[in-house]
Amino acid sequence: MNGDQGYELDERISREQEIEPVQTKQPSVNDAASIPDGGVKAWLQVLGAFFLFFNSWGIVNTFGSYQTYYESTLLPHTPASTIAWLGSIQAFLLLVVGALTGPIYDRGHFHALLLTGTVLLVIGQMCLSACTQYWQVLLAQALCIGTGCGCLFVPSVGILSTYFSKRIGVAMGLAASGSSMGGVVYPIVFHRLLPHIGFAWTTRVLGFIILATMLLPNLVMRVRVLPPKTRELLDLGAFRIPAYALMCFASFIGFMGLYMPFFYAQVYALERRITNPDLAFYLLAIMNATSTFGRIIPNMMSDRIGPFNAIVPCAVMSAVLCFCYVSVGSAAGIIVLEAFYGFFSGSFVSLPPTIIVSLSLDAREKIGTRLGQSFACVAVGLLVGTPIGGAILETRSGFTGAWVFGGCLLVGSAVCLWGARVCHKGWGIMVKA
Repeated sequence: MNGDQGYELDERISREQEIEPVQTKQPSVNDAASIPDGGVKAWLQVLGAFFLFFNSWGIVNTFGSYQTYYESTLLPHTPASTIAWLGSIQAFLLLVVGALTGPIYDRGHFHALLLTGTVLLVIGQMCLSACTQYWQVLLAQALCIGTGCGCLFVPSVGILSTYFSKRIGVAMGLAASGSSMGGVVYPIVFHRLLPHIGFAWTTRVLGFIILATMLLPNLVMRVRVLPPKTRELLDLGAFRIPAYALMCFASFIGFMGLYMPFFYAQVYALERRITNPDLAFYLLAIMNATSTFGRIIPNMMSDRIGPFNAIVPCAVMSAVLCFCYVSVGSAAGIIVLEAFYGFFSGSFVSLPPTIIVSLSLDAREKIGTRLGQSFACVAVGLLVGTPIGGAILETRSGFTGAWVFGGCLLVGSAVCLWGARVCHKGWGIMVKA
């Protein structure tokens, strides 16, 4: 009997050892205590996400340089509003395709998305270098590059929320600053190379830069934990949460007006002869450079005072500065205006994901879906905003009408953001929200 009992005990221990790895508990997407909130691997994800923003929003932020070149050289007989559709469709696809790729990310195909996005971006740039007609630019720059950007953006936001909790604001701000740096590097390279090697080879060089900078995220980024089940594309119940609904509407109208200076400030400076052509091309780089700090500093503050308390003043200042374009008339004035607008508008890209995460702490498994829905609202605003601005430019009101249009939309966005804050945390001014 003792021998049989010993044999049965050994057999039972052996079976338990065999099944133990299967029963090991995986980190839960809802378990904040399991989130590392730092460490080498976590910060490598931030570095990788930096280059994803660099090659998604950074490319979108560069379109103002293309707008100016197309209006003056490549497509001189095409209306400004028609050219603006190229950048708007590109930004629209960045967000909509990004939202649609959420379920693909949930199934563990993160690296497939990165590889697909990299290939589409590089192919799109190479095809753009050979374009001479509007429809060709539409296919290469708006559709191909826009779809490639969409494969990169939302997964980069989603992965950071699994590595950071208390420091999510700083992490998101550092990653989002990549969009500003892309908006600095790409316009300067475009402007410096264009007179020497022409449009075709300048565009190819930008494609090679994209390829080089996409190597690092493809090598270092790793999914820490997947949601327990594939997310659904829609979470309509979230719109019954007043703060979330107001946040989405604020994003929609805010992004309708936000990109007016990014698309038209260079053209404005040239047509009004506020600056010489060489300086005008650097206005976009100046705005994107200060936007780097506008993505980091408000996010750092948001970890202390709350994301709503950080974004509302930035939205108000963005509106005021957009109105100021109406009266600017000197080179020094427009440089200062561009610098301040870049800083305060930067929070519109980096803080909304942090706000959505803060509104979804009780449902972390739905963060991806809610981010996707909010980005879809942003996408529609981006799609229609700048073409409407371009159409206003062709009326008697001209640039004045475009700046007032953008400023009014930003005022409305600031009001909705404040309303969302009140719904979320109440009227208390000193409350972290």
